[in-house]
Amino acid sequence: MAVSSSADGRPGYYTVKKGDTLYGIALDNGQDYRDIKAWNNIENIDLIKIGQQLRVSPDSGAPVAVARPVTSNAPLEIKTDAATTTGSSIARGASNTELLKHEPRGGKVAYSEAALARARQAEATAKPETKLAEAKTDAKPDVKPDVKPETKLEIKPEPKPAPVVDEVDWMWPSNGKLLTSFAEGSSKGVDLAGKVGDPVLAAGSGVVSYSGSGLRGYGNLVVVRHNSTYLSVYAHNSKILVKEKQAVTKGQKIAEIGSSDADSPRLHFEIRRLGKPADPQKFLPVL
Repeated sequence: MAVSSSADGRPGYYTVKKGDTLYGIALDNGQDYRDIKAWNNIENIDLIKIGQQLRVSPDSGAPVAVARPVTSNAPLEIKTDAATTTGSSIARGASNTELLKHEPRGGKVAYSEAALARARQAEATAKPETKLAEAKTDAKPDVKPDVKPETKLEIKPEPKPAPVVDEVDWMWPSNGKLLTSFAEGSSKGVDLAGKVGDPVLAAGSGVVSYSGSGLRGYGNLVVVRHNSTYLSVYAHNSKILVKEKQAVTKGQKIAEIGSSDADSPRLHFEIRRLGKPADPQKFLPVL
């Protein structure tokens, strides 16, 4: 049993087949059956249907686009009313002209050639200054172009998943003789000989993700999740000593050897990597 895609091509979904149970689907996909139950809004775990599409991996997020204004170094613009400026300049120029044309401080003087010459000289002197004032009124105010701040579309990268912690400090769950070795396609784990009541030990620290007898062919079964990558499986027990969601430590007694769903007392032990059976002897210490 493995992860499959639904008819519309969505990844992370499994199509229920004849004989499937939610426990088996969860085990084969390296998940907790309670998570699959929640992801698919299943009320009764015994009522899954053939052909039903089940999500067997958590949904992932998408990148979020956030628009942020970019700070601009453009100078601050101050607009000037040209008409007001020009009018004010003309007014000042007119005022200066009027001042230049005022009567002599001594009041009116009698006409004479000398007085006329002085008046003409004063008028000639005033004209250049008046023209200068008028020339200034024609100058256009220095208006800088309107610069609008840019808007930059910033794409936040999708959060990277936390690194997978693969390391587990493994030990043999029993000291019984090896009866059956791992064989891909025929044997998903190893079988260890024992007597009814012999201890079954947790092969590594973790949390019990399943405890019960709902998976056909495994009898009384315990499944321990060690991290997001590895599960360990302990089957055919005569007695189970731990509950689901219970934390266990390496070497802790979690069950007793039995023959439930087996021909003789034995411990069937598996290591699952991302739901796929792996050879336990590649992980366990050499005997």
